[in-house]
Formats: sequence, structure tokens, C-alpha cells
Amino acid sequence: MPTSDAISAPITLGIDPGTARLGYGLIRGGIQPSLIDAGVIETWPDQDMPHRLVTLHESVGELIEEFRPQVLAVEKLFFARNVTTAIAVGQARGVVLLAAAEHNVPVAEYSPSEIKHAIAGYGKADKPQMQEMVRLILNLAYVPQPDDAADALAVALCHTQTASYDARATRFGGGS
Repeated sequence: MPTSDAISAPITLGIDPGTARLGYGLIRGGIQPSLIDAGVIETWPDQDMPHRLVTLHESVGELIEEFRPQVLAVEKLFFARNVTTAIAVGQARGVVLLAAAEHNVPVAEYSPSEIKHAIAGYGKADKPQMQEMVRLILNLAYVPQPDDAADALAVALCHTQTASYDARATRFGGGS
């Protein structure tokens, strides 16, 4: 049975943006974060990009309406070698940010290295290390699948750990 702290802890929606598969992960924060839900929103490659973006936007809006997160955490766009992929990820991020704004949900953005550092303690951790740390932090019997969902959970966990640290640092006279 969840404690009252677990029930009152904020819900974070983590997003791993993409136009073919957008990962999402919902966790309840607190001392020991817990998994609420995780999965992917998929679009069809034969659809034109505007319709794929509508699907992503509507689906993220539905997640926000159903789970009422206090914050949406999303991976920042980083410049990859594949410009086409970077543009598609940027478009997916745009509709995610729009959905958050439409529902008055604050957004927190983290770079891939910030996420890796917060979860694995190393900014260059590889995917298997990250997935195992997500499993351990959430006390799961299995590594979340698919990879996009595990990545989204890492983004959400990064936020809860970073926000918790920032709140403590501010309270004790530090801060970022």
C-alpha cells in the first residue's frame, strides 16, 4: 500500500521525442520514485509529417489529461550527424511543448549528458547502463521496454532527482 508521501508526490511525465516512436514515462516522485506507466506513441511511416505530428500532439495531450502531471520533462535537442533525424526530433519536441503549454504544464529540459549523469553518475553512460539504472531506481523486476519508453523514464527520473537536489540546495542556501 502506498504511503501518503508516495500518493502526494508529484507526477512527472518524461518524453523521449521522435516522430516514428515517441517514448513516454510517468513516474511519481519522492524519496523512492515509482512507475505509473510507460510506453510509446507510434506513427506510420506512410503518413505525411503533418498528420504524424497531429497524432503525437493529440496523444501527448491525452496523457496529460489522464495523468495530470505536475511537470513534463523532455530531452533537449542535440546536434547529431544526421540532420534529417535532428529536424524530425525537433518537430516532435515542438508538438510536445505545445501540448504542455496548452495544458499549463511546466516543462523542464535536459541534455542527454545531463540525463546520463543524473541516472548513471556518468555523462557518457551507454544504453544498457542507463536501462539497468532505470530498472534499479524504480525497483522493477525487468528493464522497461521498448527502449524509447526506458529513455523517457530516464528523462523523468533525471527531473525528479535534479528538482529534488535543487530544492534542497535552495532551502539550505545554495542553489543552481
